Amino acid sequence: MRFILVLGISILSLGAYGQKHNSKQKAVNDTITSKEAESLNDVIVTTNKSKKPVTAARSGIKVMDLPQSVQVISNEVIGQQQAIRLSEVIKNANGVYVGSARGGAQESFWSRGYDMGANNMLKNGFRYNSGSIPDVASLEKVEFLKGGSALLYGNVAPGGILNLVTKTPKFEKGGEVSMQVGSFAFYKPTVDFYGPLSKSIAYRVNASYENSESFRDVVKNERFYFNPSFLFNISDKTKITVQGDYLTADWTPDFGTGMIGTEILDLPRNAFYGALWSNGTTKSASASALLNHDFNKNWTLNFNTSFQSFDRGNYSTAQLSGLDSYAVPGDWNRSLAKNKNEEAIFGEQLSLQGKFKTGSVKHQIFTGADWENSFATSYTFTFNEKYVMDANGKYLPTIYDNINLFTFDPAIQRMDIPSSARATQIAKTDTDRFGVYFQDLISFTDQIKLLAGIRWSWQESEVTTYKETNGNGQPENGIPTVGAKKLDNAFSPKVGLVYQPTKDVSLFASYSNSFSPNTGTTVDLQPIKPSMIDQYEAGIKTDFFKGLLTTNVTVYRITNSNLAQTAEFKADGSLNSDTSIKTLSGETRSDGVEVDFSARPIEGFNINAGYSYNNMIYTKTSGLNGSFIEGDRLTRTPKNTANLSFFYTVQAGFFKGVALGAIGNYIGDRMGGWNDQYNSNTTLYPDGINHREIPLDGYTTVDVSAGYTWKKISLLVKLSNITNELNYTVHENYSVNPIAPRQVMGSLKYKF
Repeated sequence: MRFILVLGISILSLGAYGQKHNSKQKAVNDTITSKEAESLNDVIVTTNKSKKPVTAARSGIKVMDLPQSVQVISNEVIGQQQAIRLSEVIKNANGVYVGSARGGAQESFWSRGYDMGANNMLKNGFRYNSGSIPDVASLEKVEFLKGGSALLYGNVAPGGILNLVTKTPKFEKGGEVSMQVGSFAFYKPTVDFYGPLSKSIAYRVNASYENSESFRDVVKNERFYFNPSFLFNISDKTKITVQGDYLTADWTPDFGTGMIGTEILDLPRNAFYGALWSNGTTKSASASALLNHDFNKNWTLNFNTSFQSFDRGNYSTAQLSGLDSYAVPGDWNRSLAKNKNEEAIFGEQLSLQGKFKTGSVKHQIFTGADWENSFATSYTFTFNEKYVMDANGKYLPTIYDNINLFTFDPAIQRMDIPSSARATQIAKTDTDRFGVYFQDLISFTDQIKLLAGIRWSWQESEVTTYKETNGNGQPENGIPTVGAKKLDNAFSPKVGLVYQPTKDVSLFASYSNSFSPNTGTTVDLQPIKPSMIDQYEAGIKTDFFKGLLTTNVTVYRITNSNLAQTAEFKADGSLNSDTSIKTLSGETRSDGVEVDFSARPIEGFNINAGYSYNNMIYTKTSGLNGSFIEGDRLTRTPKNTANLSFFYTVQAGFFKGVALGAIGNYIGDRMGGWNDQYNSNTTLYPDGINHREIPLDGYTTVDVSAGYTWKKISLLVKLSNITNELNYTVHENYSVNPIAPRQVMGSLKYKF
């Protein structure tokens, strides 16, 4: 019998492979025939391949012509990894990493020192609510567009964007069914069918079901995902793609292990300290239509529309409280927490791409407008339990019970589920975003090119608050409080110079600007303006021997020179102690280097490596009570990350179909929790600093796997975290979640 040992080590984000690529293959809608697909060797993780424009770049510009770094992770590498979460997929993306896994409800990603929150997470080019964990079964690829993208997407952080691209229909009949099974009672069947309904209509249906326990006691997951799509070839020049998806997930809220002060306790990795009845449910859905019309070979019109809904609720015992205030080490107040959040997002995008010449100078323009409306609702609950009031008359979180982390016995804990009253408060946030943009890639010669563009963004939000009950659970009059409308607008320019001495080498330098809205007011009680963030980037890309060797080296500096911080004085000149009164006088700086490498020395053998250095610090603070410390590195930002992978598939002979590979990732030293702050209360803080940072050591994980492919059947087995490394992701000062231990995962797949 033959078997395959698929080792997969991945340290950066480049990657890998196949056989020979047909350079004349059309990329439109990926409607290649199955025969062509068998002879095609797609690059599965790539940075510099210019044959296929990256959809996240929107403009159709080739990657080698873009003055910024790009990485693309294809469905092939996702399958090689047997990835079940997006956090596993991004192991291949150099410079992006998991910042936290908040309560098991979501995964948060960071890049270049910046949180890639809801604004920087896209699905098929539209922002989506990142409060859910997306299903990877339907992903055709994941695009990581590094650096500034405000020109294309408006209010996005400068670290980069992640765009999840789902699979689309094909006009050849095919598909696959697969079954994944693994440690801790994990199993996940998946189906993917596609084909023509007529000469002009094609379909695709993806669906998966997941049921699993966890290395964490009590924790469970049950998920169902459904993703249908249709492609309509209206004419040779007009195509419409209609897609939809639906996800429902039942999960156990898990806020991890405990701490005393800022020290993570040495407790069993599997120990779960939440109430046994803790539960959470997430439901999300989307529908989109993408229209593409080619006027001719040089001019294209695109119109995209999207609707998304999100609904997440959970009821559990949550954040640790009072660990360092008890006489008995390890005592922990288990507080009650009930949350419900909803959001509906409507989006429209209209754009025009065109190519023309002015004399000998070539132009590739991209212009358009986009609009988005989001309506988010947040519920706050009270409980029919005893309240505790502090000295200021504020109600503290309701305490469910008290346990000791070192002596905790789950079998004798409190078991009843407290009843909750109706919501104490409902906050509804209505946000409108609008933007217009224009950019032009000007090719003075085949070697010298200039990308220049500008965007104007307008954003307005309004919060309406309903007080359903007061702090004692008694009904109030229900009259809503409508907050003042907050209006932000900004210009976001971008300019980049590209020099290509040969067709295989591209040097670039660029400047871009983005904005970040702020909360609070000025000393004159006017809404504070957004912070403007400048980013400078330079690098070199190479793509030798038709992709057999590619490299990418980038250096950057990102400066927020008007960071909002508490104002020292009020308008009347008196000292200010109100943290909502701010001034744009602080500064942060993020400096970094990113190196990517990919090689295919022989057919079927791929090597990918990468290293990222980032140093993001506070370079200017007020030194006032509550301000951050100058020179302090921002939390959740490791200085060093790296990944390395290789994959080898035997191409001929008796062992044809056998593969060897491995994937490894390194996350360097970093700080969890919140950044330290100055504090003038010398009784509590003798050195004048509120120490809130949680030191986290660097760590490395390595996965190996084994399998075999015979005709249409493939078997793959993976052993992850082979050294059983223990480390943590930390969300602020709670949800200290240990990483997964050594586990086994296997999959059996049949292709039609």
